[in-house]
Amino acid sequence: MGFLDTLLGRSKPAKPDLDRLFALSSAAITLEAATGFVPTGLGSVCFRAAEGGAFARLQRDVQELLDADEGPKVEISTDTFGYTWLLTTHRPDELPDLVTDLHAVNATLESGGFGPHLLCSLAGFRGPDGQRLALVYRYKSGTFYPFAPLPGDKRDNALELQVRSAVGADLPFEDDLGRWFPVWGAPGL
Repeated sequence: MGFLDTLLGRSKPAKPDLDRLFALSSAAITLEAATGFVPTGLGSVCFRAAEGGAFARLQRDVQELLDADEGPKVEISTDTFGYTWLLTTHRPDELPDLVTDLHAVNATLESGGFGPHLLCSLAGFRGPDGQRLALVYRYKSGTFYPFAPLPGDKRDNALELQVRSAVGADLPFEDDLGRWFPVWGAPGL
């Protein structure tokens, strides 16, 4: 960062730290104790697919890697905005394995030169009353935020703030609430 950037109040964006994803396992324990939300065993990675054979090969390699175990096959879908979602499924008590899969996808795309195409990753949770919740990792900032959808494309903002308070010591949270983007219809939610 140069002198002019400092003078004008510009700052460098935080660099993504994919190892922060591993903190989801301990955050899940805290989340369950504080709110009753438990992992669903579903998680997904969202990215903008790039044109070309190199990206197609890399995406195929990621899918084959994750499909190599005996669990359910990885599902790939595209949303209405043109983003690709890779959904991985594990038993709810296998959150560390789910997080490892999410990390592997992100790391593979990043090491293949496609880091700028990564948008977010999420792990799904379910509350005692069936309420859905996701802990979303924003790749660009290296931070998390909660997303609690309600019917009719509404959000449970009070629950999101409660979740941040409950697990804020376990995960680096996005400070700017305006960057807690909704992920309507995200696979794994």
